[in-house]
Amino acid sequence: MTIKAFLMPIISSRLLSQERLLKRRAKAEARRLRQGTPHRVDWFHQVDDPYSALAAQILPAFVDRYAIELVPHLVPPPADSAAPDRARLIDWSRRDAQLLAGRLGLAFRDPGQQPPDEAVSLASERLLASIASGQFVDQVAKVSAQLWAMTMGDGPRASDAVRTHLAASSALRASLGHYLGAMFHYAGEWYWGLDRLHHLEQRLQALGLDRRGGPMLVAPPVDRQRPIALSQPPEIEFFFSLRSPYSAIAAPRVFRLAQLTGASVRLRYLLPMVMRGLPVPASKRRYISEDAAREARLHGIAFGRVNDPVGRPTERGLAVLALAERQGLGQQYVLSFMQGVWAEGLDAGGDRGLRIIAQRAGLDWAQSKDALRDTAWRDQAEANRAALLQAGLWGVPSFRVRNLTVWGQDRLWAVEQALTSEGAIDMKEAG
Repeated sequence: MTIKAFLMPIISSRLLSQERLLKRRAKAEARRLRQGTPHRVDWFHQVDDPYSALAAQILPAFVDRYAIELVPHLVPPPADSAAPDRARLIDWSRRDAQLLAGRLGLAFRDPGQQPPDEAVSLASERLLASIASGQFVDQVAKVSAQLWAMTMGDGPRASDAVRTHLAASSALRASLGHYLGAMFHYAGEWYWGLDRLHHLEQRLQALGLDRRGGPMLVAPPVDRQRPIALSQPPEIEFFFSLRSPYSAIAAPRVFRLAQLTGASVRLRYLLPMVMRGLPVPASKRRYISEDAAREARLHGIAFGRVNDPVGRPTERGLAVLALAERQGLGQQYVLSFMQGVWAEGLDAGGDRGLRIIAQRAGLDWAQSKDALRDTAWRDQAEANRAALLQAGLWGVPSFRVRNLTVWGQDRLWAVEQALTSEGAIDMKEAG
């Protein structure tokens, strides 16, 4: 075992622990009290971003509900290094925002294209003026709706004032440690759009800032708990990476969903993005780790004692996974591997760690060692990558069921909807 493999689980378990998180929050609140400043929430709004348009519809209720000061900033799109495969990202964001809007009862329809630059420029001018007048929260949803309905009209190229504001907001976002639009920032932590607003709401409620009470504005979706009978259970294609923390969070949940519905799961593994030549900036890695930790806690999944399997550990892991699939133990092995490297700090790059992972999944260690010499898994990983790209996506975890393809562990509710949309009978209701 290398020094890095030895130290990483120790360091990560401390950095990603809930205890450390709560201490950081307590220190932030003590500092705020000493300084006598309000509870400030910064909102980073990307004018041509669908997720920003969705959140804009919630902002009035948010500032009315919580005793906070909302400070808006207009930001440009993320840099290329933080947005690999930008064309697919943009197209997917529109489709996904329409899907999310349907779940939340909000208004957004994918027009099939981005708003023209001239309209974005005019919307930016109007929103910058609304920030100056203190009317941003009241006007942003209307401006966004006009922009995405393609009724904004054309404006001149962005003014110096807009360019200056965008540059300053981008610099602030970077200094606080992020890169995306549609982001809330409060006292050292980041929350992505409506998908993570519940984490921020819980934090504000814990501070006694909820002026209304009642259900959260945007409650997180709840995974299915009861079995359901499907007349013809479809297949779930599960695109994942052994190095993806979000894949680790998704795996036990999608397998459980399949059990409850009678669906089968087709494992479609990919090499990690960084091993496919796609960059992952430091700020993105840090945010993903912290966000994955709180999402794992939300779903009751062990996480945090990490031994990053990038490189050789993932290659060895995939070689043994191919053996596990041939023996009908693919799901057991994926769960064992994910738990090992993301929750127990096992080093899959060494025989000791990989042996534990393989044996508790039901595999013979001698056969597993022999499988390490077989490189046929590389062709399958490439075929899976090509299939994912053809589906219009590139990242993991992604899922395909019936005519639905979605990306993200926070889209399992959509997978469930696709599974149960035809011929489904709730077993409890059936008596």
